[in-house]
Amino acid sequence: MLNQIFEFAVNHLYLVAAFVVLLALVFFNEFKIATQRFASLSPAAAVQLMNSEDVVVLDVREPSETAAGKITKAIQIPAGAVKTRLSELDKHKDKTILVYCKTGARAGGACKELSQNGFAKVYSLNGGLQAWQEAHLPISKK
Repeated sequence: MLNQIFEFAVNHLYLVAAFVVLLALVFFNEFKIATQRFASLSPAAAVQLMNSEDVVVLDVREPSETAAGKITKAIQIPAGAVKTRLSELDKHKDKTILVYCKTGARAGGACKELSQNGFAKVYSLNGGLQAWQEAHLPISKK
């Protein structure tokens, strides 16, 4: 049995190397998800959280993106500026913070930054504003 596995590996070196790399990437991604200090919420779960707790909503999109609308009462700080503008959020350290962007990609970085700076209850909106709108939830154009 081991001879057959070794023979297969020698005859299909690129295939085995690709498998090992993919396996390592999967383990790395799972480890990263398991060790992050924030959770992702679906739009429905985010609404439930907003209805049950005092939640600060943080929009990390660029100002040009917010013209199309945002979640009501969201504080707008671009993802790239979260680190330098943490002082604006210090008064909300004890509250639950829901972070979102357009698709959810930038929100994760902002959540990580907030978690590293003492914000205990941080959540990312899974799918971002796009998922929020697909769930037919309201947005404000103010």
